[in-house]
Amino acid sequence: MIHELKTWPEYYRAVISGEKTFEIRKNDRNYQVGDILDLQEYDPEKQLYTGASIWMEVLYILDKQPFVPEGYVCMGIRYELPF
Repeated sequence: MIHELKTWPEYYRAVISGEKTFEIRKNDRNYQVGDILDLQEYDPEKQLYTGASIWMEVLYILDKQPFVPEGYVCMGIRYELPF
């Protein structure tokens, strides 16, 4: 499954640089290991997509833990080439 997700510039840059290897999201899409996150850079000030995007594969899902808010997931991610 491919999930298109709005990503603010500061977080997008951290993913691109390799500094950020996780994504925390509301689990309203039933995320699964092996899913692809199409992270699309979005400028909230201009309320526009910049056109930049990167595909990341979900390697690991952490949920239902005391330190993960109910209804949210923390996903371990890595760069994935588009099909």
